Amino acid sequence: MRRALIIVLDGAGAGEAPDSALYGDAGADTLGHVARAAGGLDIPNLERLGFGNIDEFPGVSRKSSPPASYGKMKEISAGKDTITGHWEMMGIVNEKPFPTYPEGFPSELIKKFEARIGTKTLGNKPASGTEIIEELGKEHLRTGYPIVYTSADSVFQIAAHERAIDIEDLYKMCKIARELLTPPHQVNRVIARPFTGSKGDFRRIGEKRKDFALPPPESTVIDALAERGIKVYSVGKVSEMFAMRGFTETVKYKGNMDGMEKTKALIKEKKEDSLFFVNLSDFDTLWGHRNDALGFAKALSEFDSALGEILPLLDKNDYLFITADHGCDPLHPGTDHTRELVPALFYNQGLKGKGLGLREGFMDLGKTVAEIFGVGYERGKSFLWAL
Repeated sequence: MRRALIIVLDGAGAGEAPDSALYGDAGADTLGHVARAAGGLDIPNLERLGFGNIDEFPGVSRKSSPPASYGKMKEISAGKDTITGHWEMMGIVNEKPFPTYPEGFPSELIKKFEARIGTKTLGNKPASGTEIIEELGKEHLRTGYPIVYTSADSVFQIAAHERAIDIEDLYKMCKIARELLTPPHQVNRVIARPFTGSKGDFRRIGEKRKDFALPPPESTVIDALAERGIKVYSVGKVSEMFAMRGFTETVKYKGNMDGMEKTKALIKEKKEDSLFFVNLSDFDTLWGHRNDALGFAKALSEFDSALGEILPLLDKNDYLFITADHGCDPLHPGTDHTRELVPALFYNQGLKGKGLGLREGFMDLGKTVAEIFGVGYERGKSFLWAL
């Protein structure tokens, strides 16, 4: 039995990339800025593994012989969004960025969408998800019109109060939008954003969020694993970013810590060749986008504590990867994702930790996973051989 566990700390970038300036992100350094703002990170389990060898993070010491291998990965795809990052990890290089809509979607597209769903819409502008439901939630409840908005990412988001629009009807609206969003408006994700509460206390229902993504244009490492009968489990939104293709089961969660609990339960239960692919999105949505560096640091400490409960469950047949999909620097101007390098930490009881250097592409992670399971996949350079 062999198992691999990938944990993506969504938005936890590790310093500016060589091309950061092209994205307006010169100087971005999510983890470094968070660590300095907090007066040091409290992450003893990550520290013991060798996280401090990745870079200089206040509060995190460097180890002379860490048990985990360490380094950074450079994204070679165009963009700095979640799908692009996850796709590249599994072997897909996106050479052209997905379209974004800083002025909102074209009126002809919205009119087609309204005609298909049989009602008008509200919004149609870039906005914070929490702010737009506070702004338009009351009007939405009065009219029953869904709220359409976007962000700096390539997303078409539809927010609806659970009392105004049934959740299944909201999902149907998202499927209609997905059908309409064809080139040149082929955004990478349509996202259902249900919420509840009342004016002044509207709250998004995270566990009922659903992403309707474009399917990967080519075969991924996940496809290769599935073809060989290897189970692939998604914790969080990962499977939705691959249009569910190749996944055995999707486990939803309520917040990062619940996600780690769900991950721990899977590790205890699934005693077979398996890949567990985990995305912890709170770092991005709750702390990065909201410019809350101290909240980000606290969330890292909480993750570290939960990681401490998972590490004893892993043996020499288990391989742990900890990384990120992009940056979301809470101290960088604006509230958008940031183009950054990402951390790479790789742990297995049977392997001695070594420096991985700077990996030229996230796909090296996927290639390593493929090698662990003895599955052929062309893209990327495995770092397993060097260990």
